[in-house]
Amino acid sequence: MDWNDIQHFLALARLGSVRAAGASLSVSHSTVARRVEALEDQLATRLFDRNRDGYLLTEAGRRMLPGAERIELEMLALERGALAQDERLAGFVTLTCSDPYISEILIRELTPFCEHHPEIELAVITDGRPFDLSKREADIAVRALGVGTQPPEALIALWVAPVVVANYVAHAHASRLDPERTGANTRWVSYDDRKLFESIIARSSYPDLPIWGAFSSLDVVVQAAREGLGLALLPTYVGDREPTLRRLERADLRHMGDFWLLCHPDLRDNARFRATRASVAQAFRANAALFRGEGWHADAPARPETRPGDPGDPGVR
Repeated sequence: MDWNDIQHFLALARLGSVRAAGASLSVSHSTVARRVEALEDQLATRLFDRNRDGYLLTEAGRRMLPGAERIELEMLALERGALAQDERLAGFVTLTCSDPYISEILIRELTPFCEHHPEIELAVITDGRPFDLSKREADIAVRALGVGTQPPEALIALWVAPVVVANYVAHAHASRLDPERTGANTRWVSYDDRKLFESIIARSSYPDLPIWGAFSSLDVVVQAAREGLGLALLPTYVGDREPTLRRLERADLRHMGDFWLLCHPDLRDNARFRATRASVAQAFRANAALFRGEGWHADAPARPETRPGDPGDPGVR
């Protein structure tokens, strides 16, 4: 039985569509269909029912799925074991981070590293979802977790920076929106997790201002604030670097989370991954003031009871 055929079977079983399965494997949808049909011919049994809604596992397919997943785990472990012995500073490193603002910082700071190691190629993915490092969906992950939340025990984790938020208004619309100047037409623009946002605003200096809209990411919240749709609650590494925004007089700096640098322990000693992790950690250290809210807007007052301290560096575990 061909491992490639099993990979295609698993992708189709999980996604239910040859197009989605092909995209996940970086192959054409016709390749997925051909591979699965070849596997069915080899086993002399039908593994999927095809209908309008996509591909559904047959009883034979459902019985096969747990065994295929066990094979996948073994193959991934073999791959990680082989990679762990690679001492070359060459090859691809897939790095995932939460948003384009983090990727901008990392790419800028990692440029000298890439120039010094021209045979290392970076693949950078900006996506907030938790990538499965055991399946090598990424080699290195930068993830933001809430205050007090620890990364998974199965991963090597290094604390790299706090996530500190503050209140912002657009320069061009401050005369209309700044609550210290006017009470009319002033409101917050909200993230799509409305309940969480409401709880954060309730503890701010402006809890009575109405909340409006639902925006799915940092960059669209910035765009909404820039256009004067309302006030924005943003991490300082975003708001302090945006030239069209400034902090409100009561900026309410609050330590809301932490960034962690994660990798799978099997890949800890791989030369290119180890070197890249060190460079990523240095990138956060070089921008420590920005992440702590001590950047060029440091004159804006913070509420003393919520001013973030330095949580320290718990190191690698």
